[in-house]
Amino acid sequence: MIGTTEFTIEKKTYTIPADRSYDRESHMWARFDPARNQVTIGIDVLGLTALGDLAYVTLANVGTTINRGKSFGTLEAAKMTGNLSTPVSGQIVARNESAITNPALVNQDPYQAGWLVVLEPTDWQAESAQLVSGEAMPAWVDSELTRYRQQGWVD
Repeated sequence: MIGTTEFTIEKKTYTIPADRSYDRESHMWARFDPARNQVTIGIDVLGLTALGDLAYVTLANVGTTINRGKSFGTLEAAKMTGNLSTPVSGQIVARNESAITNPALVNQDPYQAGWLVVLEPTDWQAESAQLVSGEAMPAWVDSELTRYRQQGWVD
């Protein structure tokens, strides 16, 4: 992977790849492939740490158009049930059927095999500017870890 940010929670080290952008609120990641004009979306390890093990995932159908911040599916986890919100707008061109049939895959490999959907983005340039990436990553991870500890979500 191209660059990473590492952090430790409860004696376990996690890695966040720097080759994608992250939604500060929903902890969804977006990796843009300019050659295909597509964005792969998944959930980051910070979000998964707060949620616990996933038990159930639903994803919107291929062909569905969704706007930034709107739901493209739902999840049930050890600590909560909620909506999956897209970090960018676009039309779903693929969804990860393996994640639907085996939600544990998302926890086990969130940045590769555990991806959720692929979109053809409506306006990647404008919307990706609202996401955190690059040099801003370490400060964002540190602030989220502080918030998680204050909320009692992690030790």
